[in-house]
Amino acid sequence: MKLYGVAGWKNSGKTGLMERLVTEFTARGLTVSTVKHTHHRVDLDQPGKDSYRHREAGAQEVLMVSGSRWALLHELCDAPEPPFEDLIARMSPVDLLLIEGYKTGTHPKIEAHRQVTGKAPFAGDDPTVRALASDQPEAIVLDRPVFDLDDTRAIADFIAGDLSL
Repeated sequence: MKLYGVAGWKNSGKTGLMERLVTEFTARGLTVSTVKHTHHRVDLDQPGKDSYRHREAGAQEVLMVSGSRWALLHELCDAPEPPFEDLIARMSPVDLLLIEGYKTGTHPKIEAHRQVTGKAPFAGDDPTVRALASDQPEAIVLDRPVFDLDDTRAIADFIAGDLSL
């Protein structure tokens, strides 16, 4: 399974780029899964729902199953967040696993960058960032490729080439 990340500062366009890349790669016939890392507390079910009640009662894991999907909710119970590699090992094999976040991970990645964040790209200091996708590519000077953030096809072509897909 090949991995590629999309990283960037908050509000840099990561999620939109991820959506477009999933659409582009699946249109090319690849199987794609995603990982989304966040620093915020996440609750996938809602108070009052049976699965929520199971977790609140103390269940360490709750497996929700329907005719259209299943989801495994695992409570950390004050344990540290598992290592990235351990989580990836739980994923079903696909052609491409796209990872949003995990900015400091060792996997190859594209940095999404928007001027409105007010932050400089971190790509210059990080060799795992193979290219930058910016809303103002002409204003960025780097020793690696810089793409227009909305040029999904060119970004996908770059990733495919980098991974020999």
